[in-house]
Amino acid sequence: MLLLPQDRGFIHPHPSEITPRESYLRRRDWLLAGAAMAVGGPAALGSGPAHAQGKGPKLAGARSSVAGAMAMDAPTAYNDATTYNNFYEFGTDKSDPARNAHTLKTRPWTVAIEGEVKKPKTWDIDELLKLAPMEERIYRLRCVEGWSMVIPWVGYSLSELIRQAEPTGNAKFVEFVTLADPKTMPYVGSRVLDWPYVEGLRLDEAMQPLTLLSFGMYGEVLPNQNGAPVRLVVPWKYGFKSAKSIVKIRFVEKQPRTAWVKAAAQEYGFYSNVNPKVDHPRWSQATERRIGEAGGIFAKKRPTLMFNGYEPQVGQLYAGLDLAKNY
Repeated sequence: MLLLPQDRGFIHPHPSEITPRESYLRRRDWLLAGAAMAVGGPAALGSGPAHAQGKGPKLAGARSSVAGAMAMDAPTAYNDATTYNNFYEFGTDKSDPARNAHTLKTRPWTVAIEGEVKKPKTWDIDELLKLAPMEERIYRLRCVEGWSMVIPWVGYSLSELIRQAEPTGNAKFVEFVTLADPKTMPYVGSRVLDWPYVEGLRLDEAMQPLTLLSFGMYGEVLPNQNGAPVRLVVPWKYGFKSAKSIVKIRFVEKQPRTAWVKAAAQEYGFYSNVNPKVDHPRWSQATERRIGEAGGIFAKKRPTLMFNGYEPQVGQLYAGLDLAKNY
């Protein structure tokens, strides 16, 4: 039985450490796949070209002119980016979301803007799609478990929506509330997290032009397992900060209690900036493994960059802040 962090006398285990029986049985296949990758490269697994797409509706975006928005890294193969995911509403194994998220209904869909704003409003998803011109941005994504991807997202800066809401002087933080529907999300109600999944940013972080409200990836609408129909992407923070399937955005005066802060504050702090000098309590954050690179699970790890490589754009947001304490 998985115990909540508040269950006294027990240490909260991270879900990624709980190996489902199916994953255990697939271990031999993973090892064989890694060996094939080492010998023959990505084509040995039939991943296809990095820009290969699925069969979703098209969603084009113009090349972004935002500083730092177009990483020069080669994009991760579409198949890898859509089958290796964290989305605990659909399961804790990386392959669970792709297998289970077909139950998610993305129409009708609304996003409520609430709290310390002059113009609260409930937006229909199709209104949000037309709010600002769509852009393509190629972002690195770094996850706390030590893996990374490079994904061409489609969307626009979250600041476009924030300006429409007109936050009051009391708004210091932005809280993102995601869908928690046990009818369409089979793991909602499990004791892994306190549902709904909630994340948050400081208002200045939310206003930073790189903070993306995303509706698509690889030139198509978001697949369900990647956070359809609308998600957040904050490229200089660990991936769990980028809330998926958002239904509410609240502007608040006090720092929100986010899902992972409530579950394991000593491991997943509110700021969650990518910082190779601050280790997770149980593993190093100094290196990462890029999903899909030749070598598979045996691929040589690469050094992790401060702020995931976006330090020139966002470093000034944290001037004077102790990043070891505010992790």
